[in-house]
Amino acid sequence: MEILYHRLLENQSIARSESESSAAIRQSQMRDYYSMWVHQIKTPISAMKLLLEAEREELGQLICDDEQSQCLLSDNMDSFEDELFRIEEYVSMALQYQRVSSTENDFVLEKVSVDGVIRDTIKKYAKIMIRRHIGMNYSGTVQEVYTDGKWLAFILEQLLSNAIKYTPQGFVKIETAKEANRFFITIKDTGIGIKAEDLPRVFEKGYTGYNGHADKKATGIGLYLCRQMADKLGHTIRMESEIGKGTKVWIGFDLDYADTRD
Repeated sequence: MEILYHRLLENQSIARSESESSAAIRQSQMRDYYSMWVHQIKTPISAMKLLLEAEREELGQLICDDEQSQCLLSDNMDSFEDELFRIEEYVSMALQYQRVSSTENDFVLEKVSVDGVIRDTIKKYAKIMIRRHIGMNYSGTVQEVYTDGKWLAFILEQLLSNAIKYTPQGFVKIETAKEANRFFITIKDTGIGIKAEDLPRVFEKGYTGYNGHADKKATGIGLYLCRQMADKLGHTIRMESEIGKGTKVWIGFDLDYADTRD
């Protein structure tokens, strides 16, 4: 009887191990599929951008007596470009979500020019800010920090995207400050703000709060990814906001970071 009992336990252990192994394989295959899909979808997106640019050039060269029709076509192209840009953001978020959820460290810490990353981020969103009449205030910095440049860019893009999305009018201001052994990037907007009861949960996965309910396209993933990646990189991120007065986000860097690589 005892031998039978031990055999049953052994069989259960083997079955559980095989089940866990199969689940791990399926999860790995699913990650590979989504990663492949994200990279494949970039090709038609790039093609659509090229076609849109060609249409813009053709419209610019077109001599049309009907200025109203020409303006309408231009506005339609602007809207199309905005939606295409939004698709790109969602695709990028899907890829980063996979990476941040991975158990592997998909980042490289190195000295990065903060100014370069900030300016590239502003350039990416410049057209949208111009079309929405949102001002940008940034004076520059010479500071370098230890981080992963691509991941820092992703964090800044998410924060700037949110600032633009929830600022119907006004401006966005990016500032930098150095305090003792710490360095901070702050992104401040003059937007609609966030309710006090929502602030403690804005970095939770899937949480959209009041603003998210108003914006049906909100996913509640962007800020979650920002916090997850900031934690992995050893940075801090916090937010303050007031309804009707805007939002301010801080990203903090430790300047005492020691590079132990050869």
